Order: sequence, then structure tokens, then C-alpha cells
Amino acid sequence: MVNSPPRLTPQVDVRPAAQRRHTALNWLDSRHSFSFGRHYDPANTHFGLLLVNNDDVVEPGLGFETHPHRDMEIVTWVLDGSLVHEDSNGNCGVIYPGLAQRMSAGTGITHSEKNDSWRLNGEQHDQNVHFVQMWVLPDARSIEPSYQQLDINQELGPVDAGSGELVVVASGMEAHRDRRAISIQQQHAALHAARLQPGAGVELPAAAFVHLFVARGAVDLEGTGPLDTGDAARLTAAGGQRVTARSAGAEILVWEMAARLINA
Repeated sequence: MVNSPPRLTPQVDVRPAAQRRHTALNWLDSRHSFSFGRHYDPANTHFGLLLVNNDDVVEPGLGFETHPHRDMEIVTWVLDGSLVHEDSNGNCGVIYPGLAQRMSAGTGITHSEKNDSWRLNGEQHDQNVHFVQMWVLPDARSIEPSYQQLDINQELGPVDAGSGELVVVASGMEAHRDRRAISIQQQHAALHAARLQPGAGVELPAAAFVHLFVARGAVDLEGTGPLDTGDAARLTAAGGQRVTARSAGAEILVWEMAARLINA
């Protein structure tokens, strides 16, 4: 159930990278910001509308075999390498850095996600794929499953020379209807990203709930202090705090949310 809170007390809850739960398999290294799978913590099931923020590294030629999902908006953001998506609706795509992907599971869908090893000039290039996968609940249950992807590298700028702007990646908010972004079936949530060079900064959205994840590099959060790769900050009643890069190639993922889950 979704609740739009009328009044909140401003606060910032920093979650260091080292505190995340860890799944290590022979092909997968996964760090979980929230309860996931066998890693259950009743005090850490979600923040706002965000239920999953998994930081995954998958070995070449391997990955998640076909498995089901239902009633979930799943957004995937690749940091390094490339990931192949195939699903039971016939969608097939290769996700790479700067290409946003959304799958709406709706009434039910099965899919696989695997590391895309590739060839160049006849040579095989094997590289780990590193990506962040994020889940939010949709506005309505049992919608028609769907898939969307969009390259937004032009807006973000290169990894090593980012544009320094906070770019809308995925949104269901009315305010972003005219923005170039993938859509999600959740009117109270939007995902933003920024690539920042040292000294460059962006202002976080003013919202009831803001989840800031440092995907790579190091930043300073105004009023809070330094955050490093894998760290997260959960801001309640956020007032537009500034995030400034402390290292080259810093990249952040920011969820703006106007509501929260209750009884989740």
C-alpha cells in the first residue's frame, strides 16, 4: 500500500557500503542495500517506494537464468560491460553504460540477464558486467507486462568527463512527462543520474523521500559529509541538498519519491 505523508521531519540516514548484505557465488558478486532473498531484515525492507537496490557484478558468459517476476517496475543501470536481456514477451536487448532499461512485470513475465561477452576484430573480449538493479512497486497491480530502453549518454556525457547535470533516467511523475526518459508505472517516483568531475555538483530534488546511491567515485553531501563508492544516503523531507564530486568519474543514482510504502 502507498501512503503520501502530509508532514515529515527532515533527516538523513547514511548507509555505508560495508553494511550492505553480500551474496557471493562462483559467477555473481552482489551487494544489497535492502532485504533481498535470504538476507531478510524487517527493519530494512524499503525506503520510500524503493524496495531493491542491488549492486551486481557478473562473470563473462554467465548470469541469471530465466526466472519470473510479477507486479514490479524493474530498472537496470549498467556501469561497466554489457548485459543481455531476454524475456517471455519476445524482447531482447543489450544494456550498456548510459542505456537505461525498464521492465514492467505486471501480470507476470519471465526473463534472463547474462553477461554479454563480445568479439572485436576476431578476438574475444571477456569483461565482468557491473550493474545496479532497482525495483519499485507500480501504481496498479496486474498491468500488461512491457519493456523499454533508451540511450541517454548524450545528456549524461562520457564516464570520464560527465556533463555535471542531474538527468532524469526513468519517471512516472507528471512533472517529467516532457523529459527524455524511460517511463515507469509509478506516478510518485523518478530516477535521476549524474556523472561528475571533481568540484562539479548537482542539487538533489526536493522531495518527501530521496535515495542517493554513489555508484562509483567519491562525493560530498551538503550538511552530511563524504560518501564513497557503494555508500547511500536516505533523505526524508529533503530540501535540495547539494552533492559535489571529490574524485574523477563520480557517478550517482538518485530516486526522487513523493510517497512511501506502508505494511511492506
